[in-house]
Amino acid sequence: MDTFLTGLPPKRKAEDEPSPDVLPKPGKAKTRKYDERSLAFGFTCTTVGNEERPQCVVCLKILACDSLRPNKLRRHLETIHPEHKDKSVDFFRKNSNGCAQQCRFTKAASVPSNAQLASYKVAYRVAQCKKPHTIAEELILPCAMDMVSTILDDTAASKLRAIPLSDNTIARRIYDMSKDTEEQLNDKVHDIRFALQMDEATDSNKDCLLITYVRFIDEDDLREDLLFCKNVLGRATAEELFKIIDTYLKEANLKWEDCVGICTDRAQAMAGKCGGLQALIKRVSPNVQWTHCMIHREALPSKQLSPELNDVMTDVIATVNYIKTRLVKSQIFSVLCEEMGSDHTAVLFHSESRWLSRGKVLSRAFELRDEICISLEEEGSDFAHKFNCNKFLMRHAYLSAMFLKLNEVNLQMQGKNTHLPHLADKITSFIRKLEMWQQRVKDGNIDSFENLKSFIEVNKLQNTVIPCMEAHFSALQKHFQRYFPVHDPKEYDWISDPFSATPPADFSTAEEEQFIDVTSDSTMRLHFKSKTLAAFWIGVEKDYLLLGKRALTILLPFATSYLCEIFCSQSRQNTDQSWTLKMNSEWQSHNCNPDLRVGHVLKHTFCTERQFLKNIVSNIEYCYTVLKKPVTVKIITMLRWFVILLFIYYSKRGCSLMQITFICLKKKLQFVLIRMYEINCNGV
Repeated sequence: MDTFLTGLPPKRKAEDEPSPDVLPKPGKAKTRKYDERSLAFGFTCTTVGNEERPQCVVCLKILACDSLRPNKLRRHLETIHPEHKDKSVDFFRKNSNGCAQQCRFTKAASVPSNAQLASYKVAYRVAQCKKPHTIAEELILPCAMDMVSTILDDTAASKLRAIPLSDNTIARRIYDMSKDTEEQLNDKVHDIRFALQMDEATDSNKDCLLITYVRFIDEDDLREDLLFCKNVLGRATAEELFKIIDTYLKEANLKWEDCVGICTDRAQAMAGKCGGLQALIKRVSPNVQWTHCMIHREALPSKQLSPELNDVMTDVIATVNYIKTRLVKSQIFSVLCEEMGSDHTAVLFHSESRWLSRGKVLSRAFELRDEICISLEEEGSDFAHKFNCNKFLMRHAYLSAMFLKLNEVNLQMQGKNTHLPHLADKITSFIRKLEMWQQRVKDGNIDSFENLKSFIEVNKLQNTVIPCMEAHFSALQKHFQRYFPVHDPKEYDWISDPFSATPPADFSTAEEEQFIDVTSDSTMRLHFKSKTLAAFWIGVEKDYLLLGKRALTILLPFATSYLCEIFCSQSRQNTDQSWTLKMNSEWQSHNCNPDLRVGHVLKHTFCTERQFLKNIVSNIEYCYTVLKKPVTVKIITMLRWFVILLFIYYSKRGCSLMQITFICLKKKLQFVLIRMYEINCNGV
């Protein structure tokens, strides 16, 4: 925080700082000076501390002193401001005058250091809570003044007015802190080995993002942190993604030669061997190691089902959709579950992109099988006979139990600071369990599958799904061995447990000698028990360079893209919040003020008639102000939702189309009926 109060950069340790025991070399260090010809690249000079630094006259960014080289200044201009690369020197000279004037204004508008520090702390809290920037001035400051005036006096409360908390100020504070954090991270990653984890995703605003995390050695352990998150403006091709990453690394003064590994999913743009992102990266860094995310690999064989089991999965999903997509049926089903004393009152939607979705959907549907059967029989659905068939239910019980075990493996592979040897052990363990389950099922033992065992015992049935289970076990083993080819199950034992393992056969003479020295050292044995695996081998590298470097080459690269996936999940909101964001973006595209109430219309579907109509009318009137402009597809879609909600509400009460029309006329919603005709919503 002192960085922002004093205007000086944080003190950093010089890389070539001499130790107390070594006499400094005579002579003065060479420092590059600013040249007036640098203005042709859009850079002027500013003084930070006692050194001259280049400052861009376009974005006002201050670079390091080493960036005074002409090639680095030209690269900043061509990559960050390509629209100005052909401008004349007069253009940049005019901007440099404005830059100096802005600096004078900034110095004149100074505030006390304690007030400025408080402003940064409030901005930090606002950013952590992901709240609007206006909350500081509109809510936090008045509340703080009320508390101080109540506890102390009005004089002390009046001093809080000196704290700058406007929305623009909070935005600048957050930007300053984020840039400072980014610079500190880049300084730590500079000139050391690092690994990248990247993924392309779409957020709730339908913006395409490239998310990249970095793992590097920080002091005595490995550290993982977000490197950057950039918008992909064009198509998410391999060339475009590589251009974004390469530009950032050059701006951050990071080298591709220091990158030892990348981890992505199996998308063609990422994993293509000829034209994919990994191929483009290997052209500039041939020694980089590409890893296919092990969680994605685990999910791929889980989707392979035999025709019999696939039919069960399809029928369960269709039944869930039949209940969940009909609002009235979903409410009736919830009431039925409550009356029957069930632990749950709703089934779960299936999502193909969610790793754990299949297991949760199957398990919940099996728990509520009696309630589902009663509900389907009352509705006269064709799926009712499925939940009365014991053969179908036995297969359903087996699938629910099997996918719960697959979910356990998936959860064990998730998390931060995971390494390839650790996850390889999890996969090997599951493959061995498959062999054990297959042998026990042949002998008629199904103790490992509790749902199936309890269902058979309660209903006193004969197990007729054993052949189906054996075929599924064989298929799973085949697919897991395909996606996780293991040449030697003890390949990573010398890293996971060096004091019990033997050195690999491909060790060089020097590496094997160092391995013997490490495993014979009793102090190293104590460190191995007290430290993490990565911290232990980082310590080994300091004394035994060859052995430690080889171990860290395996431990440093990411084994999964878990961090990117978590980032995407956190950026996406729940259903109601996503609807709010979508509506807000559509209002803004028509130059209208966003109204968060629009996003919460769905929450009032089952409130009282007066409350419901009050919310619907207020939102439709707000839409009507927009409809005075030229009608677009987005506005029609918004209005269609409101009309659908009206019909759902009154259809639930048993009203016919004519009665709903009369109610709309009575509530002075004639223009809704007119729009219904225009947007072809009569069939709703």
